Amino acid sequence: MADVSENTPRCPWCGDLPLYVRYHDEEWGVPLHDDRALFELLMLEGAQAGLSWLTVLKRRQGYREAYDGFDPERVAAFDAARLAVLAADARIVRNKAKIAASVAGARAFLAIRDAFGSFDAYLWRFVDGTPVIGGWDDVSQAPAQTPLSATISRDLKSRGFGFVGPTIVYAFLQAAGLVNDHLRGCFRYRELVGTP
Repeated sequence: MADVSENTPRCPWCGDLPLYVRYHDEEWGVPLHDDRALFELLMLEGAQAGLSWLTVLKRRQGYREAYDGFDPERVAAFDAARLAVLAADARIVRNKAKIAASVAGARAFLAIRDAFGSFDAYLWRFVDGTPVIGGWDDVSQAPAQTPLSATISRDLKSRGFGFVGPTIVYAFLQAAGLVNDHLRGCFRYRELVGTP
């Protein structure tokens, strides 16, 4: 990543809050191929439903602690007692439906990993292993969902995931780098596309 300053052109959605700027500069849109990290991101995107990403991002460390580092095997084994503990944990979004969906999602994640060798292999096949480039000039041009996110959403739902509607899935695809929706004027767009 290039040397950046506060005057470096960025996507405007990150504003100037250091946590958000760091997330934008270092994580958002970078092609992600680590299964544990993909699981974490998908679960956090589901937790975001109806909330802002910043709300969840501020709680990410709390989520990591409460969810045993987002180890899918451990999360898949959470029982009713553990769900009750999570529902009372102020470090996370205490929505019982989202918490239950995260356990079901862990089980579905493991089934996909068993069937495809990795969640990474399952997911990236939807884009033939190459990120989709948005190429937008203004944030208003970027869609909230696409036919791709609708297809993946249907497939994830059919496999037992919850809180994976087309809009949530699109946000996940953007964050995990399957879609590069950095604006063309943003320094990260150029770095991720590989142009000067």
